[in-house]
Amino acid sequence: MKQTFDTIIVGGGSAGCVLANRLSADPTHQVLLIEAGGGGRSPLIRVPLGMALTVPGHVHNWNFSTTAQPGLNGRSGFQPRGKGLGGSSAINAMIYTRGHAEDYNDWAELGLDDFRWEQTLPWFTRAEANSRLSDAYHGQDGELSVSDLRYDNPVVTAFSAAAGQLGIPLTDDFNGEHQEGVGRYQVTQKRGLRCSAAAAYLHPVMNRPNLRVMTRTHCTRLEIGTSRVEGVWAMTGNGPQQLLQARQQVILSAGAFQSPQLLMLSGIGPRDELRQHGIAVLHEMPEVGANLQDHLDYISSWRSHSPHLIGYGALGMARMAMDVPNFLFRGKGILTSNIAEAGGFVKTDPSLQRPDVQLHFLIALADDHNRKLHYGQGLSVHACQLRPYSRGHVGLNSSNPLDAPRIDPAFLSDERDLDCLLKGVKLSREIMMQSAMNPYRGKPLFIRDEASDEELIESIRNRADTIYHPVGTCRMGIDDNAVVDQRFRVKGLDGLRVVDASVMPTLIGGNTNAPTMMLANRAAHWILNGE
Repeated sequence: MKQTFDTIIVGGGSAGCVLANRLSADPTHQVLLIEAGGGGRSPLIRVPLGMALTVPGHVHNWNFSTTAQPGLNGRSGFQPRGKGLGGSSAINAMIYTRGHAEDYNDWAELGLDDFRWEQTLPWFTRAEANSRLSDAYHGQDGELSVSDLRYDNPVVTAFSAAAGQLGIPLTDDFNGEHQEGVGRYQVTQKRGLRCSAAAAYLHPVMNRPNLRVMTRTHCTRLEIGTSRVEGVWAMTGNGPQQLLQARQQVILSAGAFQSPQLLMLSGIGPRDELRQHGIAVLHEMPEVGANLQDHLDYISSWRSHSPHLIGYGALGMARMAMDVPNFLFRGKGILTSNIAEAGGFVKTDPSLQRPDVQLHFLIALADDHNRKLHYGQGLSVHACQLRPYSRGHVGLNSSNPLDAPRIDPAFLSDERDLDCLLKGVKLSREIMMQSAMNPYRGKPLFIRDEASDEELIESIRNRADTIYHPVGTCRMGIDDNAVVDQRFRVKGLDGLRVVDASVMPTLIGGNTNAPTMMLANRAAHWILNGE
């Protein structure tokens, strides 16, 4: 039986959930949302500390890997991506940041005038339901719950004090007038539970009669007519492929890796890449999969005897077990922790216009995205360069749609990135060496406290990896080579848009989840207004 909808959305992540909500608010508009993963309601997703298992796991995570990275001494990096409704917002650290105002003005300078900061800010505030902040930079009536952590950790207070000892400004709002500073992050939580994009936007409206959600359903390719995308081919579980038709449009919201992958599998992309895998070139677009940018991150860790940390072993497990009633009856305590409880945006050079490094302070030992566990407890500080110069790409490993995409971030292929990251790592470690951290900082785990620049550089090449913010592979722009235009329409094809982090022309200076939802809210507005 032929199944036809007005709009088909491929991917139920941060963008897809927003789009499904907004577009189905019109009861005359038939919307289908297709998601390859599950329903996004698992306790491991809803309980914030569950991310310690979902990030290194396979059930809720695509668990991608990169190609060997010459800049990282030939290592293959880890690329976790959320698998299920909510996408990566279901497994991330829940940190709510938007980037710097000038990041969006940079987009405007590229010709994307509708994304200048003063035009973009209202879309953040309308979507936000902030439990503490209410001013020109914050909203309290939106769908996305944003709150302070419900766990007041004295080690986090000490980290902020240590930054203050170095003269770094302190802040309680990274999304206000000034981004620079160190302090506690606000998180996408509601009463101590994770507020993923699915929990905020999709789960509350799943009973709309004009909205259908298909989970555990994998899109294999687009159905393309003479000059128009007419639908998608999809398979549920191990079942047969079926054609799902779209009267108005198909929207790809599968993320920075899988949106370009699906375009290429459908014959849309670079000619040589498609021919290499025996795929007919239906619409040549050289930049599909190009322009990949990501935040490369380095972790410094120290052991600690503080009872306020998350530990691996009998003591740590016993402590979390004792705190279960506090979580169940009050929505507070260690189980509500996002682990990366504090951090900041700092300048490696005071003359810079905006911060160039972001810090994440963890109340746990961190090693290889928690895939390597160290017995005992400790604390860690991440440092990542906010605006990398290196550009990678996404391609195909094969023409099989069930295979993972080929991911090459080209980390440190531009030497300027190493210079900035080294400065950021040194600054993060200098904060940790301040007297305010003396009661908590024990033996270093990976590299000695007095490490030279040469030792740190070698350690960066041996241990640095992504902090999960890939963007740019379906670049938005006004030039002929851009993949989508300012309304997210794929150039040269009717009935097809891409709406997710892949359209960002440059990487914003911060966590990318809230900006991705901003893009989806704007896209829905334009679609509903016939643009």
